[in-house]
Amino acid sequence: MSGRLTCVGIGPGDPELITLKAARLIGAADVVAYHAGTRTTSHARRIAADLIPAGVVEEELRYPVTTGTTDHPGGYAGAMAEFYETSAARLAAHLEAGRDVVLLAEGDPMFYGSAMYMHDRLAERFPTEVVPGVPAFAAATAAVASPLVRQTDVLTVLPGTLPEPELARRLADTDGAIIMKLGRTFPAVRRAIEAAGRLDGALYVERASAPGERWLPVADVDPDTVPYFSLIVVPGDTGPRAAVVEPADAPTAAELLVVGLGPGPDGWLTPEVAQALAEVDHVVGYAPYVKRVPQRPGLTRHASGNTVEVDRARDALRLARAGERVAVVSGGDAGVFGMAAAVFEVADEFPDVDVRVLPGLSAVQAVAARAGAPIGGDFAVVSLSDRLKPWEVIEQRLRSIATADLVLAIYNPASRSRTEQVVEAQKILLEELPADRPVIVGRDVGRAEESITVTTLADLDAAAVDMKCLLIIGSSGTRTSPSGRVWTSRATRR
Repeated sequence: MSGRLTCVGIGPGDPELITLKAARLIGAADVVAYHAGTRTTSHARRIAADLIPAGVVEEELRYPVTTGTTDHPGGYAGAMAEFYETSAARLAAHLEAGRDVVLLAEGDPMFYGSAMYMHDRLAERFPTEVVPGVPAFAAATAAVASPLVRQTDVLTVLPGTLPEPELARRLADTDGAIIMKLGRTFPAVRRAIEAAGRLDGALYVERASAPGERWLPVADVDPDTVPYFSLIVVPGDTGPRAAVVEPADAPTAAELLVVGLGPGPDGWLTPEVAQALAEVDHVVGYAPYVKRVPQRPGLTRHASGNTVEVDRARDALRLARAGERVAVVSGGDAGVFGMAAAVFEVADEFPDVDVRVLPGLSAVQAVAARAGAPIGGDFAVVSLSDRLKPWEVIEQRLRSIATADLVLAIYNPASRSRTEQVVEAQKILLEELPADRPVIVGRDVGRAEESITVTTLADLDAAAVDMKCLLIIGSSGTRTSPSGRVWTSRATRR
């Protein structure tokens, strides 16, 4: 009969924070295992030292590398994977011999801990159990006596090893946050916190609940003194709030900008829009578009879902009326199936706010440029989304455009919940147009995964079209050159 593996959380450092269950299991173990740094004694063993029985078999699992620099042919990831395999084999030998193994884990075993990698490798072969422990961030918030999140606040736990811009974005978009894995990452983490506008109120905690515990504002920390066993608490009370307190006398020069970010690459952002985004205090928009605006000090980002355009517009107008500098963002051009129309829908409710639209490169222009010059003549643009108009209207417009012999650009051809519209559109167009009419499928244009497919109306694989695509269907004047480029004659002879 095999032994049992138990991954036991022993808390962040104070032995008195070890649970009664963890203490009982450690005292009854045949083998006690623990991880250790490359040059230090095991912190886990130190925490649980008084509970480890005399004469018990101990397995020290010493990391081969902790800084990311190694001569291993597989690099850091390869060195660690080999270490975990070797460590798992050592513990498996005890388990196969019928010995119960308790693996000590600082904090909680399944929260940024090495114990989870042993569990991954052994759980299918042996009986296992996980005993939770007090995580380090719980001890840290207790140390600073600061509420972390309240009521409907969102808490985000972030590793300090994230790229600095991504860390800043996530900090700006959450209420409360915990940032772990500091040490040498601290300077970049501090810059990200400042860029997110969260430096005031951010607290640094070192060795929470353990000997040498200390805490102080992040702004006062000497980066050269930061150990790995430290973290940052960003209380939810310091987070961005979307509530607007409007003054009794609204500013006379209230203005709301509505801007197009282009289809994707930074190089397609116009200088005018880039300057506007560098000067506003608030960015409002659909979450994926807000994500594209770099976080910086003083900027508050308001992200929302894809079907609340009018509510989003009102929120932005209220902010502008309160004297804030605000930009509403759209992908592509804000005036082409973007937020500009939604803003003007409700702009009359805010007569003291001037709305200014800054153009952006549209998706149809980007796809057309990649393909050649398919919109060199007259063309029409239609969205297949029937969320705001009935399908009967879309069908009528498709037939009219085909009859008028216009190049047709189709936005929103499909989504996760709308897969039949593009199939129906293909059938309708084939009733009006020849089967060999050129069709361009542009997917993720401007991004790393970009693709341009030139096909015909009959050969179009409608099932492969999704929300990342834009279609261009040619007119009678559209030609495909031997090199695969597509262009439409400027002259109409029909």
